[in-house]
Amino acid sequence: GLEAQKSNILAARLVSGLVRTSLGPKGMDKMLVSPDGDVTITNDGATILDKMAVEHQVARLMVELSASQDEEIGDGTTGVVVLAGALLEQAEKLLDRGLHPVRIAEGFEKACAVASQHLEEIAEKIEFDLHANDAVLI
Repeated sequence: GLEAQKSNILAARLVSGLVRTSLGPKGMDKMLVSPDGDVTITNDGATILDKMAVEHQVARLMVELSASQDEEIGDGTTGVVVLAGALLEQAEKLLDRGLHPVRIAEGFEKACAVASQHLEEIAEKIEFDLHANDAVLI
C-alpha cells in the first residue's frame, strides 16, 4: 500500500541524498571503508555507489541506474541518481495528495515528452566529418 511506496521512495531518496553532496565542482569527498579496511576517498558518484553495500531492492535500483548511465554514456552517473531522487520526492508529495501512482507515472511520461519536444525545437545541428582533419570546433 501507500506505506510500502513511501518506504521505497525513502530508500531511493537516501541514496540520492548521499551522492547529491558530492555533485559539482564544490562537491564533498566521501571516505569509504571496506570490510577489510581498505580506504577510498572520492567524490565520484559512480565509485561511491559501486562501493556501497546496498541491500534494499529500490536503493539497489538507484545503484543500477548509475551503473547503466556509466556504461551507456560514461558520465552523469551522479546526476541521474539525483534527478531520480528529486522526481521521487515530488512523486511522494503527489501521493500524499491522493494521486494514484499510475497517474503520477503518466504525468512524468507526458512531462518527458514535452521536455524532449522542446529540446528538439531549440537544438542546433552541427555538421562534422569524423575523417576530416580540419580545424577543431571549440
